[in-house]
Parts: sequence; C-alpha cells; structure tokens
Amino acid sequence: MKQIKGINHIGLRVRSLEEARSFYEKLGFEFIIGPIGPEPVAVMEHPSGVNINFILNANSSENANVLMDVPQKHPGYTHVALDVDDINSVQRHLLELGIEITEGPIELPNGGVMLFIRDQDRNVIEFHQEGK
Repeated sequence: MKQIKGINHIGLRVRSLEEARSFYEKLGFEFIIGPIGPEPVAVMEHPSGVNINFILNANSSENANVLMDVPQKHPGYTHVALDVDDINSVQRHLLELGIEITEGPIELPNGGVMLFIRDQDRNVIEFHQEGK
C-alpha cells in the first residue's frame, strides 16, 4: 500500500507501568499520558519521534517472553530495532546504566552493527547502526 507513511507507534504489553516507565526513561523516552482507555494504555515518546504504547494488562506471573524464550516458535513480533548513529556510544551508555547487553555487538557484512537488550518484561530491543 503506497498510503503507508511510517510507523505510528509500537504496542508493548507490560506488567507494571512504573517498571516500564522507569526502564524506558533510562533510554530517553518521556512519559506522555496514561493510563487511559479500556485496556488501559500509557504512552511514552522519545525525542526522535519513536512512540510506545504500553498495554497495562500483562499476566504478572509469567517470567518468559513466549516469542523468544520458549522452545516452540510462536508467530508474532519478536523485537523492535531502533536506528542509532553511534553504536559504541550506545553500548557504553547501556553499560553505565547497568542494562545488560544480551547479544552483540554483531558486525554485519555491509559494515552495520547491532546489539540487543531486554526490557523489564524481557521484550527484545535492538540498537542498529547502518553500514557505510
């Protein structure tokens, strides 16, 4: 469809607004509003324009990400990839914040580099620097 202009937001089901907010604030996201609506939902946005809607109804007893941490391979979105312009700076900043890098940095054949972390609910976040 030619009418698609971009991604409006990312929806993440989370167990705790307080924990999600605390984690994503470390990455530079700012709290906008919430909880609102019947689900309910809270919204955070990064100065780059990346918008996350937290759906606040996750089962608090689960400790695994069903898409990434179990042997069965369920269909669904597995991660979000955020473009960055300095992966080394991102890596240093994550380590300073005490956020574990779960994979990477991985160098790609085109010179790109990526690394992965998990948020408070084990959702996967990729930081991706394009190759030159």
